[in-house]
Amino acid sequence: MQLNMVITILDRSKAGRLQKIYEENGVNSTLIMLGHGTATSKHLNFYGLEATEKAVIFGMIGGDRTKQLFRETKREMMIDIPGNGVMMAVPVKSVSGGRTLAYFTNNVTGSVGVQDMNFTQELIIIILNQGYTDDVMDAARSVGAAGGTVVHAKGTGAKIAKKFFGVSLAEEKEVILIAANEQKKGDIMTQIATECGPNSKAGAISFSIPITEIAGIRMLEND
Repeated sequence: MQLNMVITILDRSKAGRLQKIYEENGVNSTLIMLGHGTATSKHLNFYGLEATEKAVIFGMIGGDRTKQLFRETKREMMIDIPGNGVMMAVPVKSVSGGRTLAYFTNNVTGSVGVQDMNFTQELIIIILNQGYTDDVMDAARSVGAAGGTVVHAKGTGAKIAKKFFGVSLAEEKEVILIAANEQKKGDIMTQIATECGPNSKAGAISFSIPITEIAGIRMLEND
């Protein structure tokens, strides 16, 4: 069966309402992280947005119910209209066992597999040293990224990073999430690595994961 991790980024004030929609659609497990947006004043003005604190909400749902969750969220929260948030589904390849799968899927058993399809959108995840978000986003924007969401984290691999990269990386980290189409993804990751990579003070490393379904960036795609 197909299992998706649904990631939604929206204003913190709307997080409780969205979590209720998750629960009504059988999403048993949610994880909420606090973050903030990185869009420039130019983009905020263009799309009629305000710089607000964000919530990043994660949940697991069976692939057969993913479209229903998207439909409910679009209807209740107009998530498909830019400015109301971004919602994306990421395929899960495996879980830790049958009980875990049953928990995520309301007691549906079987095995997890990734559907065979072409992904036109990807989620870029960038891990960097705290305080260098602007540098990384400047690099990303220079090749077409419109904005991202930042969450605070704590690193645990500073000694290993020093061994492999020859630099001492700070333990305090920031994580930037950027949704991008397949054509721009490679350029964004390359530019970040060139300007803010592991040998720089930013110490940024990035990777991407495929998105099976997305809502909330239609205007960005059309532009």
